[in-house]
Amino acid sequence: MEKRQNREKKAFRLEHWHQITLCLIVYDMLAVTVAYFAALWLRFDCSFSAIADSHMKVFSYMAPLYAVACAAVFWRFRLYRSIWRFASFKELVRVIQTTLVTSVLQICGTVLLCYLFDFESKWRMPVSYYVFGAIIQFLLVLSVRFSYRFVLLLRGISSRGDVATEFRRVMLIGAGAAGQMILRDLRGSGDRVCCIIDDNTNKWDRDIDGIPVVGGKESILEAVEKYRIEKIYVAIPSATPAQKRDILNICKETGCELKNLPGIYQLVNGEVNVAAMRDVAVEDLLGRDTIRVDMEGIFQCIRDKVILVTGGGGSIGSELCRQIAGYAPKQLIIFDVYENNAYEIQQELKKKYPQLNLVVLIGSVRDSRRINSVFATYHPDVVYHAAAHKHVPLMEASPCEAIKNNAIGTYKTAYAAMMNGCKRFVLISTDKAVNPTNIMGATKRLCEMVIQTFDKLVKEGRMDQLPQLHAHAYDDTEADTLTSTVKPQTEFVAVRFGNVLGSNGSVIPLFKKQIEAGGPVTVTHPDIIRYFMTIPEAVSLVLQAGVYAAGGEIFVLDMGEPVKIDTLARNLIKLSGLKPDVDIQISYTGLRPGEKLYEEKLMEEEGMRTTPNHLIHIGSPIPFDSQEFLVQLRQLMDASYAESKDIGNLIANTVKTYHPAQQEPALTK
Repeated sequence: MEKRQNREKKAFRLEHWHQITLCLIVYDMLAVTVAYFAALWLRFDCSFSAIADSHMKVFSYMAPLYAVACAAVFWRFRLYRSIWRFASFKELVRVIQTTLVTSVLQICGTVLLCYLFDFESKWRMPVSYYVFGAIIQFLLVLSVRFSYRFVLLLRGISSRGDVATEFRRVMLIGAGAAGQMILRDLRGSGDRVCCIIDDNTNKWDRDIDGIPVVGGKESILEAVEKYRIEKIYVAIPSATPAQKRDILNICKETGCELKNLPGIYQLVNGEVNVAAMRDVAVEDLLGRDTIRVDMEGIFQCIRDKVILVTGGGGSIGSELCRQIAGYAPKQLIIFDVYENNAYEIQQELKKKYPQLNLVVLIGSVRDSRRINSVFATYHPDVVYHAAAHKHVPLMEASPCEAIKNNAIGTYKTAYAAMMNGCKRFVLISTDKAVNPTNIMGATKRLCEMVIQTFDKLVKEGRMDQLPQLHAHAYDDTEADTLTSTVKPQTEFVAVRFGNVLGSNGSVIPLFKKQIEAGGPVTVTHPDIIRYFMTIPEAVSLVLQAGVYAAGGEIFVLDMGEPVKIDTLARNLIKLSGLKPDVDIQISYTGLRPGEKLYEEKLMEEEGMRTTPNHLIHIGSPIPFDSQEFLVQLRQLMDASYAESKDIGNLIANTVKTYHPAQQEPALTK
């Protein structure tokens, strides 16, 4: 039914377009005929009786031929395909070009006609006939096409005078090519551009389409008050993230609604219009340059390879799948315990990459038999292990589940990868693993230690010292020891990064919901700081780490300056057009269990090494006794499945840098 309705709508639009085109063709044929007759009439002092019969005879012969020729030329120059509501300089140039071409046709045709019919020289047309005919034709052809825009503009001006409240007063930031396109697109809309901001001093105190350029970014606050601005459009796609951050930080203080043109690619693709503008996101205020990755290196690492992403339906996992799908893998396997998320990313990738060899499997990394079966069946070349419990307060309340899923799940997945000839295993870790003060961070440090242990023993050829862990909760009987004809050669690495903006369970979605509900916005502590990055940045780091991996590394992103959560909350409130502590209250609730004021990227003992990408660093792993660690890991597994109350002490004995944080009382502002 829907497809039939769409076909009917398309047929209706096509029929409507044909009708308009036919009317324009008829008008043009009449217009060019009237134009040259008017030129002849003007030549003889606007007296029809004064026009010589010979001239009228030549005109009558030439007029129908010329009208048909003009229609053909206009069609060739695409004058019947333009959307004249948005007519611009390009359409003006086309009309000029067609006028010149048809004028030459008029001259040549008339001369040829006189020659063929052997008319006497007195019958030939005067020069003014050609000159004024071309001028009048140009005016008639142009006027009908630009009249639509002119009428819309007059209606807009009239409406603004009559019903001023229906129009929002707009400030446009950016007087370049993108800004001028936005300005043109706003003509006749419900928004009225009152002033323009641009840092080019040569444009100050001048007008663009009658709109004054009032100054640079330092004039924003003053201009907003002077012109009573309600809405701000930022159209500077070529600006650096830092430049755009400075401008947006000023704009958010105005309380105006903000719209932003995301990137330069839209200008290149001709997609600059009001519809392309989006709301300013809080990540726009970070102002950090995005990570530049070695695209060719990543392509070679993934192309024609079987790639497995555990936790592929989560925030990081799904973005990994999106980016991996664009690098032409031989097969992409999504493994997740939550079928709804897995289904969503499956449908998205099938639509965007119909040729992709995509397999979506449901299961848990805690299930030895299931994860072993996946590796034995598909033999992935590269594994990105994103499956994990990551919510800090929830893991404080359920530490045994954190051990089972994060630490033991990582071990079982790494073991299956090693025994089935996987080339590379990339663990998704977190800066909370550095000197952890909470269970989640400690279990992620355990994951890193698992990876370091596997890498060390594989390189030393001591794989037999790696036991296959079993837990009766998932393995009803002890599974047979895996046998493999492939010599283990897996490279194990970890990738550590900070908080991801907009990910499931992060503060941004929570703050947005609280703002929508009218507040209060809850911040744990006024001084708490975090490192932030966007999901695409985090995934780019993970993919790049897979290229640099030699085994045993912990890759760390230089995430720039940390951000105060309190500042983040206030910025979100301002971006919503509201005032912190006035429209939306901020409540300080005290640090949650296991939470600390700041996060660290590396332990002091680890140090730093550089990579070809100056934003990606490598931490030297802290040495530890791998055999002792494997014994302790077995104890942790047994204790977690036994729901031991002493699990915290066992974790502290294994992760020496784990020091549980003391919960602070709630703070009042």
